[in-house]
Amino acid sequence: MIDLSGKRIIISRTDSIGDVVLTLPICNWIKSNFKDVTLIFLGSGYTKPIVDCSQDVDEFIDWDTFKDIPKANKKIKFRAIDADVIIHVFPNKEIAALAKTLRVPVRVGTSHRMYHLLTCSHRIDFTRKRSDKHESQLNFELLRPFGIKTIPPLEEVNGMLRSFKAPKVDFPNEVQSYINGDKYIILHPKSQGSAKEWPIGNYIELANSLNEKGLKVIFTGTQAEGDLFRDELPKNDLLFDSTGKLTLQELITTIGGSNGLVACSTGPLHIAGILDRKAIGIFSPRKPIHPGRWQPLGNDSKALVFDKECPKCKKGEDCGCLEDISVKMVLSELL
Repeated sequence: MIDLSGKRIIISRTDSIGDVVLTLPICNWIKSNFKDVTLIFLGSGYTKPIVDCSQDVDEFIDWDTFKDIPKANKKIKFRAIDADVIIHVFPNKEIAALAKTLRVPVRVGTSHRMYHLLTCSHRIDFTRKRSDKHESQLNFELLRPFGIKTIPPLEEVNGMLRSFKAPKVDFPNEVQSYINGDKYIILHPKSQGSAKEWPIGNYIELANSLNEKGLKVIFTGTQAEGDLFRDELPKNDLLFDSTGKLTLQELITTIGGSNGLVACSTGPLHIAGILDRKAIGIFSPRKPIHPGRWQPLGNDSKALVFDKECPKCKKGEDCGCLEDISVKMVLSELL
């Protein structure tokens, strides 16, 4: 077992928001089990507001600032991190090579990347794609060199989320006046292509049903996502289209103040889960995109599938059964 006490440790995860959220529990485990650890999160710059919400992470390094500089400067910049350990949660060939070249003493990665044979000091044999474990649990496999014997159950992982706090931000007046006081539900229809999506018509029907019950509804997403459905949204005082209007910090805070969020398997769903909001995820049961792998964490989260035994999904074939999840099913979980 490697003692991490007093070490500077890089957690390398340079992919998307949801993946970063599901990596934070291992940060909590490290901080809880070793003294005087400095945790450094190496990620894509746009995910920094997520990491900033975690009290377990001490420093954030923006990998994007490494991309367009000469190789020699990259080495100087990486050496300045002065890391003792790097854990490649999301494999990246260039980062792995840099860590090896600069002789970071302990370099941990999965054995399923050929370049890790030459760049990692510890290679852990496990597969994500075929596993029934949750993504957050799979990340714990990489902690085996540091003494973890068994992968914690999801109930235990949920207990590692308490250090995640939404920031306090000043909203534009248009947004602030809408979210003050009354209960509201967030609907996040798109996923930037990262997941199978419930039809926009279902989200609009759901919004109408919530409005009829006197509940405010906020649609969230990027400007480009909003352009795909904005003209179809109902026009009334109980519905607010925030697409393209919120920074990620503002989105996190808006989610934290909500009474629930509905989305497919995408970043805002995982943010709602980690903030203990009612996070309703709409999923296909097909591996590797099934809820067993990607359901939101949190104590008030729910993953909906239409047919857990869908024969097409069991065969790994593309299937539209996710679209058969009804608005009534979602309402029954949300209210």
